[in-house]
Amino acid sequence: MFQAKIIVSLKQSILDPQGSVVAKSLQSMDFNVSSVRIGKYMELVVQAENETEALQKVRQMCEKLLANTVTEEYDIQLQRVEG
Repeated sequence: MFQAKIIVSLKQSILDPQGSVVAKSLQSMDFNVSSVRIGKYMELVVQAENETEALQKVRQMCEKLLANTVTEEYDIQLQRVEG
């Protein structure tokens, strides 16, 4: 079994209006930030024989459901867990 930590974020070429609003709000509160990008964070446990199989399964999940690959990119970190 493997725990997957997945970070989904907008591609750099995609405008992030939500991030812009948060950045402006922080600036109005006198926080010195130049930009903010908003994303998603997920953790899941997947059953697989090895790390290669686990990574393949999680990539399929991201491609089919967890990320909109037209506008988003994702990063996966795997860790073996006892189960």
